[in-house]
Amino acid sequence: MRKVIGIGETVLDIIFRGDDPVGAVPGGSVFNGIISLGRAGVPATFISEAGNDRVGRRIIGFLEENGVDGSHVCVYPGSKSPISLAFLNGSNDAEYIFYKDHPHDQLDFAYPDVQPDDVVMFGSYYAVNPVIRPQVVGFLEYARKRGAILYYDVNFRASHRDDVIRVTPNILENLEYADIVRGSVDDFEVMFHKSDPDAIYRSDIAFYSKKFICTQGAGPVELRAEGGLSKRYPVTATDTVSTIGAGDNFNAGFVYGMVRYGITRADIERGLSEEQWDRLVHQAQRFSADCCKSIGNSISREFGEALRNAPAD
Repeated sequence: MRKVIGIGETVLDIIFRGDDPVGAVPGGSVFNGIISLGRAGVPATFISEAGNDRVGRRIIGFLEENGVDGSHVCVYPGSKSPISLAFLNGSNDAEYIFYKDHPHDQLDFAYPDVQPDDVVMFGSYYAVNPVIRPQVVGFLEYARKRGAILYYDVNFRASHRDDVIRVTPNILENLEYADIVRGSVDDFEVMFHKSDPDAIYRSDIAFYSKKFICTQGAGPVELRAEGGLSKRYPVTATDTVSTIGAGDNFNAGFVYGMVRYGITRADIERGLSEEQWDRLVHQAQRFSADCCKSIGNSISREFGEALRNAPAD
């Protein structure tokens, strides 16, 4: 059975409304999506590192509780787990402050099994961090040679604006590895000082990858792909409790769709039909909307159970 392998950071998100904490949830960009896939019944594995502390044990336990293989999460003696403070504003969008024990960025792991048409999800600063770049590239190269589909979520936050010049070669290399690229207009404003999806695709993406999804928060999702395909998908208004994890779960829903509808690497290389794109984006938007309905970084267990019990299309 096909599986999804995620590689990314782990963090404990402490969520605030105003100055009052309202929740604490294990998280991380790719982590959030992998949890959702586990809840939806998709075989999933996560590669990362966690602190040798109570938080780290909770993070690994959380993976296992949600059906995700956490055996490739590295724990180093004396290390502390990263913490994120997420402050929700009146629109339920979050402003972040991160605390991380950087000397323990090492990522020494054994590669999980990767088979043709498995999906690898990677992204955020973790995927361009110079300290662990050799390990990340090594795994991406291995996965590509094994015939996996590589899905890259740029997710480059404003907090790393000063690092752009230093890591641009890594960003471009990731774009070259990727079969599908997803990013938000906020990401591209930070990296390339552009916010128009057409300009971003023509100038910065198409040379490396022909399949590009640009999200715009509550604005429409923009798709650009080979053959001149250009399409806009409106976003249905949703009563949000928190937008933390909305983009991460868009990724999860899209990948869930690839597995559910049997999209293979050969299909990706031939070029997806407009109908296939429609179905994949529909699942992506469903996952994202469900995530926003609660203080949590992933789809609800109830939504995941409904997906597991849904009849095959």
